[in-house]
Amino acid sequence: MSKPDFSTLTRDNIVAFIGDIFERCGDEEYLGEPVTMAEHMLQGATIAERNGLDEEIIVGALLHDIGHFTSEFGTFSMEDTEDRFHEEAGAQVLSSYFPSVIVDCVRHHVAAKRYLCATKPDYFKRLSEASVHSLNLQGGPMSPDEVADFEKNPNLKKIIQVRYLDEAGKQANMETPDFWHFAPMVQTLVDRHLETRS
Repeated sequence: MSKPDFSTLTRDNIVAFIGDIFERCGDEEYLGEPVTMAEHMLQGATIAERNGLDEEIIVGALLHDIGHFTSEFGTFSMEDTEDRFHEEAGAQVLSSYFPSVIVDCVRHHVAAKRYLCATKPDYFKRLSEASVHSLNLQGGPMSPDEVADFEKNPNLKKIIQVRYLDEAGKQANMETPDFWHFAPMVQTLVDRHLETRS
């Protein structure tokens, strides 16, 4: 069977392209956590699905860290001394195919961590060592002005839900379905978004 052609991305192959990334790169270490990159994202999506959350939350959790695979700056490590902006790299890849709520969940999941650390002091206690390290590189808790600006985002509630799933998806040995279980849902969001634009 020949390898799919991903030289030009379209609505018909973007989901297969993302699935191919999961299969090729998903075993990469996830920032010193006890899960791989793919396990981390699949856990977030699985927890969302098991809790009956809507498709946008499930897919947002599934794709929130896709920028670790697409960023030309490489992946984050505990030795890093500056941020690599994986959230922006992921958002740029998805923005042509997905509704703004999905793109915002990817683009702002780091900002959501900074927001929650500023507005809910107990949230900081949930963070792993790696997440605290990256928080320091990402600017630390938001200032009051940053909080006020962030709260203007119309997708704030769903961004925050995906952020909580981000922290939850770090469980060693949790059983999850693979990417292809979620692929029809991902395709539905792509099709719905592109049909409304055409």
